[in-house]
Amino acid sequence: MASAARMSAPALMVTLAVLALVAGGRAQLQYGFYKGKCNASDVEAVVQSLVKARFAREAAIVAYLLRLQFHECAVNGCDGSLLIDGPGTEKTAPPNLSVKGYDLIATIKAELEKKCPGVVSCSDIEILATRDAVALAGGPPYAVRTGRRDRRQSRAYDVKLPGADYTAAQAVAYYTRLGMNAYDTVVLLGAHTVGATHCSAIKNSRLYGYGGKPGATDPGMDPATASVYKRYVCPNVSSSDGNTVFLDDQWSAVKVDNHYYRNLQLRRGVLSVDQNLYNDGSTRWIVDQLASNAGLFQSQFARVLVKLSEVNVLTGTQGEIRKVCSKFN
Repeated sequence: MASAARMSAPALMVTLAVLALVAGGRAQLQYGFYKGKCNASDVEAVVQSLVKARFAREAAIVAYLLRLQFHECAVNGCDGSLLIDGPGTEKTAPPNLSVKGYDLIATIKAELEKKCPGVVSCSDIEILATRDAVALAGGPPYAVRTGRRDRRQSRAYDVKLPGADYTAAQAVAYYTRLGMNAYDTVVLLGAHTVGATHCSAIKNSRLYGYGGKPGATDPGMDPATASVYKRYVCPNVSSSDGNTVFLDDQWSAVKVDNHYYRNLQLRRGVLSVDQNLYNDGSTRWIVDQLASNAGLFQSQFARVLVKLSEVNVLTGTQGEIRKVCSKFN
């Protein structure tokens, strides 16, 4: 036992050092970090204005930005590395090929570069833009701390994201890596209150090949819902693979609300990872709580998005402030 303790000491020291670095980065983030640093311009007001204009034209931008923030922060932290173009970058990894919203981040960055060159990081722009889009979609207004800097690294092989067929236990284990707990996991997956997937994500796993059995439909899916998908949305032909499937009901697909959880109670979750939150007794109570209390979901969603936004950030003299978000300086 003594020998094992001595052997684990170096690993413990490394772990403590990493935790100290993460905590240190978060500690250097500030509310209103850019106040007085962009000449006469209010950085957060500039971001909000451009997000508002885009939302007016395309309300689905809220889903794009929420997904962008998650795919960004879940891989090496909230550091702008997903925005980099080029072979072998995070953007080229299969899970990121369908990520959208890059153009809005680029537009905001270009506008801020005109007003105060080299001041505002791309990673901060991502977080601010997501916050503003969530509020525009009926979600909670919340404050975020800024002062992030952009990482000079972006590698496709670093991209390891949760699967659409994860069990509740697998999902919780994944989010634990990001400093989340089971409650946070269920709240964060509530981001599926907006957005959509494609039939290819559910045809084999839920509609026509459940459990590896040809033609089998997931018995955990509400039969009426499964029938609608099979008949009208995702018929069993290859040409339907790209058809859109809303993760929440279509009328609520661009509205940040707790309707997603009510669908899980009715066994209408689209992705297995969603429905599994209700199928598993260890997380079902959280779904029930959030489904019955819209205000609680709003407050908890804001809290968890802030928590996600501060995962493994770079601050101070770390990294860089890019001139263009899609390439290193």
